[in-house]
Amino acid sequence: METEPRNYRTLDADRLTETLDRLEARIAERFPNAGLRKVCQELVGIARQTAERAGDIARPNIGLRLGTAAVILIGLATLSYVGSIIEYKRGTDNLFGVLQGIEALFNVTVLIGGAMFFLSTIESRWKRQKTLKFLHELRTVVHVIDMHQLTKDPASTLAPAKRTKSSPVRTMTPFELVRYLDYCSEMLSLTAKIAVLYAQSSRDAVVISAVTELEQISANLSAKVWQKITMVQASDALTSDTPEAKTAAPATSVASDPVEVLQVGRT
Repeated sequence: METEPRNYRTLDADRLTETLDRLEARIAERFPNAGLRKVCQELVGIARQTAERAGDIARPNIGLRLGTAAVILIGLATLSYVGSIIEYKRGTDNLFGVLQGIEALFNVTVLIGGAMFFLSTIESRWKRQKTLKFLHELRTVVHVIDMHQLTKDPASTLAPAKRTKSSPVRTMTPFELVRYLDYCSEMLSLTAKIAVLYAQSSRDAVVISAVTELEQISANLSAKVWQKITMVQASDALTSDTPEAKTAAPATSVASDPVEVLQVGRT
């Protein structure tokens, strides 16, 4: 049975949604009661909507284009009529009338030209406004994801300090903290990929710039998350190198097999 060839030059919205579905399942298995799972569920819904929204935005608006063309034709006909009624006769008596006619024709030309330009760009501006509205929604989701990792402090997990009445609840082990932060990083990256679905079907410089900005925000927040992951992993490695840890450790370890390490890396 032959499979359809994949297009690796554009993002596939269906594949992106499948990846988010799988990520949501992983979060549910590891942290079933976490708020991050609900955020991921919301992101799955947005990804499904984005596939439809991006298609609608990329599709030409036939009704709007026909209306614009009709108005432009009426404007050209009006301009032609005004030009035809000007009397181009020689003589001093008619010179003033000719000048008045030329001035009127110029004014009408400017007005009709401005109206034509406005109508010719109305579709692109309408699409831009809709796209920027959807991108703002994704930008908000990015900051919501960042809020979920904000209180995940590696230092307090590795070396618990005395709690206060207002201290956030921290019950994760170092392993669970790394998994949680990694899920946050993946969600940030996938949110940026959802935004790219709008850019790949658009030639609007404003839209492309907005998508690039959102990608940069996601990358910066993801880098902050990975700084925490690196701190946890480094501290965990130092702890495992102590004589007490070596004595307590079994003779054989799963981590000694690099193949198994790679397989367990993303869970």
